[in-house]
Amino acid sequence: MTVFGPLFRRGPRVPVTRERWELSDGDFVDVDRMSGPTGAPLLLALHGLEGSSSAHYIRGLLAQARRRGWGALALNFRGCSGDMNRLVRSYHSGETGDLDELVRRAREQSDRIVLAGCSLGGNVLVKWLGEQGDAAPREVKAAAALCVPFDLALCAQTLDGPGFWRFVYRTRFLRSLKRKSLEKLARFPGAADDARVRRARTLFEFDDALTARVHGFEGARDYYAQSSSADFVDRVRVPLLLLSAADDPFIPARCIPRVTNPVVELEISPRGGHLGFIEGPIWRPRFYAERRAAEFLETHLRNTAA
Repeated sequence: MTVFGPLFRRGPRVPVTRERWELSDGDFVDVDRMSGPTGAPLLLALHGLEGSSSAHYIRGLLAQARRRGWGALALNFRGCSGDMNRLVRSYHSGETGDLDELVRRAREQSDRIVLAGCSLGGNVLVKWLGEQGDAAPREVKAAAALCVPFDLALCAQTLDGPGFWRFVYRTRFLRSLKRKSLEKLARFPGAADDARVRRARTLFEFDDALTARVHGFEGARDYYAQSSSADFVDRVRVPLLLLSAADDPFIPARCIPRVTNPVVELEISPRGGHLGFIEGPIWRPRFYAERRAAEFLETHLRNTAA
């Protein structure tokens, strides 16, 4: 299920227009907008590591939103839209500032906002909700986070471990991350040790050499410790669905937190892989996680309207 989407699935075609949003620190992000009727709810969607707003699972979420008459904004994290961002910093699993700006602007456009984050984007979403706590904007009605790497150290260790598909995904991620980072370091010499970045053969080595260095952490372990979302789940005050798969090859089931927060619903599917969750015949597959997320968000939109 994990490899089906990237290899065989063409994301649903949804009508979007790209907007460049200037940020308060002088950088920018690119956002894909799917327009909805006036006064409709607005879905904010966040992609995973080295993904983009064009990822099949993001387009699947947008298609679910369109079916329900919502509008949507799909964020491209810094450097993920095809254009390099301006500053030496980029995005990472614990960076919630850009999501905060996205929500702030979305509040000017709709009084009913729902959010969905996938993989890294799910970690960002859960961490942001926990940081907001009781101060979460009243316009934010519900959220869904799919395949969240709640414990970043354990997930990096897993992805860096043995196994053919882990090797394939690790190599793919590192190739993209290193290419963009070395291009960035050519513009900002001295920001990090480019030789260490080139030598990185694991995600831990890359995060220790680059991610932690340019984002103010002491090292990869400090970055993982401060950015893992598991510690933020209990602080969430917005209805939140956490959907994971027990057979996710990158996110061990033991890193999924025990949930005692009454506004958080944890669903662990026996099968689903990483952002797979395929159901139905292979020639006409359906994708459970996207549908389940949209149904959860729709339910809470109705509850708040009642």
